[in-house]
Parts: sequence; structure tokens; C-alpha cells
Amino acid sequence: MQKDKFNTVAHVNNSTFVGGERGAELPIVVHSHLRWDFVWQRPQQILARLAPGRRIAFIEEPMWDAADTCLAITEPLPNIVRIVPKLCSSVQRDTNAQCTEILGHLRAAFVEHPLLAGRFERVIQWFYSPMVAPVFLGKFNAAAVVYDCMDELAKFRGAPADLPEREAVLLAAADVVFTGGYQLFRRKSRLHQNVHFYGCGVDVNHYGKARDDATTVPGDVASLPHPIVGYFGVVDERLDYELIDALATAFADGSVVMIGPFAKVDPGKLPRRSNLHWLGQRPYDALPAYVKSFDVCLMPFALNEATENINQTKTLEYMAAGKPIVSTAVADVVRNFTPIVQVAHTREEFITLVRRASSSPDAASIARGLERARAATWDATVRAMLAHVQAAVRARQGAQRQLVSA
Repeated sequence: MQKDKFNTVAHVNNSTFVGGERGAELPIVVHSHLRWDFVWQRPQQILARLAPGRRIAFIEEPMWDAADTCLAITEPLPNIVRIVPKLCSSVQRDTNAQCTEILGHLRAAFVEHPLLAGRFERVIQWFYSPMVAPVFLGKFNAAAVVYDCMDELAKFRGAPADLPEREAVLLAAADVVFTGGYQLFRRKSRLHQNVHFYGCGVDVNHYGKARDDATTVPGDVASLPHPIVGYFGVVDERLDYELIDALATAFADGSVVMIGPFAKVDPGKLPRRSNLHWLGQRPYDALPAYVKSFDVCLMPFALNEATENINQTKTLEYMAAGKPIVSTAVADVVRNFTPIVQVAHTREEFITLVRRASSSPDAASIARGLERARAATWDATVRAMLAHVQAAVRARQGAQRQLVSA
């Protein structure tokens, strides 16, 4: 390991690019509102599968914990370079001012840092967050601009008031738009002519470990009384906490297990009961072992603006684990996953369905869910998305040639 002028630790490895067609692919610069080490979800699943054939720079939103502005640069996976801007309190809080401050440091890093230098001359610019688009668009010599819209972020609690305006700038510049949900697809198709719906995929082999006799249930849930009804995912404003409390009351002799990091909620204000276990975040590698302990997998979402457009990754992950699933009536779940997922329209119905699933799991539905998961791998999703990106690159190249010859 070596210290460098960016005040970072550079983890240099000996990984090589894959040869042949994939090795010739353009590198990717990603702008993300999610941290790489947060819940392992859509960005990580997609980018981890693209990394063997290209270099990826994953640029996160800034943190405010530095004496001087700097970039924390690491390589969490081969070919994926994580860049976390760290700003000091003297930097203006205005988003454009932040981005301008960060951009200067990024330019230096892409020229001088050993993990970046010479590897991002022409790139695919890939956005998960529209917030940085007005400043960062046009600054990375992009062969194409991709917007992978996984959520309607403007509807989330605490969303910046100008987020819709910033998204409009991104949509105007994007060559191709992907959406993680069908409701999002309908919305964005009104605003862009090249939008494609790719819902969440699943790593079947990973979550299939929940069906493996050799998988050991973790100690913090192994001795809990059954039935164990459980959830994993982010614990935020999208969950129905009154429903979760009611579920714990209804299953007083069993256990309700909630796994995931807290975001935009006060843990001290969550319902508390002796059989309701808020375990916090657990590593991605450990999730199948936890799910193995569940008798029923839960999707206890509130029906609000934040959930109106979601297409939850965990639906297929629960299916791959071979578990019965009960959900509230989230639009994309109703459209895409019934009748495999049991959908409740009231809290009372939710409790009834969970009770039925825990006592008499429907083997046929579980088998159909496993079949559905096997047909929806992340590998297939990424291949399909990449074909659209390559088409966008060719289209932009063709437009540029026509412009030159005109």
C-alpha cells in the first residue's frame, strides 16, 4: 500500500483486463447517490458484472469530514475504483459549488492517480444521481451518457427541491435511459425517446445458499422462536412501521427479524417489542444464511410517494432463497410478481397471509418463484443493458460523423 498526494490509500493489484471484445470496451465513470459499501443492490450488481471487461470509476456524493478537500480513492473490487470526495466546512453548501470544487480534484486524480491515470481517456458516463449532472456533464469526454433511474428520488424524504430540474438536464443529455421499475418506465418514456425497463435481477447461486443444508444459520437468530418472519433491506421511510408493530403483536410467540441499515429514520422511534429484532446491516455474503432462518419473507412497505415506483430487488432474492413471500400492494409487485408473491391490501390481510404462509407454505408457489428467479439473472439483465449502451455509442459516433461531413 502506498500513500499518495490525494491523501488516500491506493490498493494497487495485478488484475488485468479481459482480452478480446470485452477488453476493448470503454471505461465507465459512474455518479452515484449510494455508497459502494452500503446495501449491495442494483448499482453494485450491475457494475461488478461490467468490471471484468473495463475500468470503472465510482464517484460518490461528498462527505463533510475533512480538514481540506480531498478524494478518498480505493479499489474495493478489481477494476472498480471508488472515489469519495471529502469536503471541509468552508466549501459552500450549494450543490453546483460543491461539484465545481470536486471537479478540480477529479481532473487531477484522473491524470495523476495510479488507479486512474491513462485509463479514462474516453468513457461511458453513467448516472444514478441527477444532482451532479449540470456540472459534470460534458467534463469526462463521454462517448455516451447513461441514466439508470432506479428510483424516483424526488419523491424521497428530504429530497432537494431542485432535483426535478437537475433530472431534466440529465434527461436532455442522456443517450439511453434505464428504469428499475415499470411505473418509472411509463413516467420517463414521456420525457425521453430511448427508455428501457430492466427490473431487478438476482444472483440465484448466492441466494440459493439459503436452500443448502450446509449453510449455517447465524447465532443471533438461530435460537429465536419460530415462526420467524423476516425482512432484509434498507430501513427507511418506505416501510410501514405500524404494520411491523402489528405483526410483532400478532406473532407474540414467534419472531419478527428486520435486517438492514437505518436511513432517514430515528432508530429510537421505531416500534419496540421483545420479539421484534432490529439487527442492523449485515454483510451481503451473510444474507442467505439469515434468510434460511425465515419461515416467511416480508415486504412490509408503506404505500406512499416513496414506494409508488419501486421495483424491489429483494423480491427475486427471496424467491431464489425458496421462501414464501408476503407483500403490501406495491404497484410493481402487484403487476410483476403475483400470484407468486401473496399481496395484502390491508394490515389485517397481511397478518392473515403471513400466518397462513408460515403454517402451510405453498410449495407450488415457491417452486414457481425459484423458476422465475432462475430466468431473471443479473447476468442476463446486464448483457441486455450493455447492448443498448453500445448502440448508443454507435449512434452518437454516427451523428458526429454526419456533423463533420455536413
